[in-house]
Amino acid sequence: MATQRIDVTKTGDVSVVRFRDRKILDETAIQELGAELFALVEIDNRKTILLDFEGVEFLSSAALGKLITFDRKVKTSKGRLKMCGIAPGILEVFQVTKLNKVFDIRPDAAEALAAF
Repeated sequence: MATQRIDVTKTGDVSVVRFRDRKILDETAIQELGAELFALVEIDNRKTILLDFEGVEFLSSAALGKLITFDRKVKTSKGRLKMCGIAPGILEVFQVTKLNKVFDIRPDAAEALAAF
């Protein structure tokens, strides 16, 4: 199996996902990341997920595409997805692309967890 791209912990009913990569750019890494995220919903049947971007410095547009697909999978399975800890530079990309309207983005994990 390839390198694990995420770490998953549980806080109550919420699966908290933290990214191991500081820069999510490489196509192979993005495919692996997508497979790991999708497995949370499709295999582990997790419904309440928080993506914590603390420490992530850069996301490629392909990575954004994976996040959009992941959001759809979560919603299709009647789950809830929130994001937090997004660096200002990445948050700006979310705002320019209007993805901040698609995703529920909170400043930090404590606020995101409280919002579930």
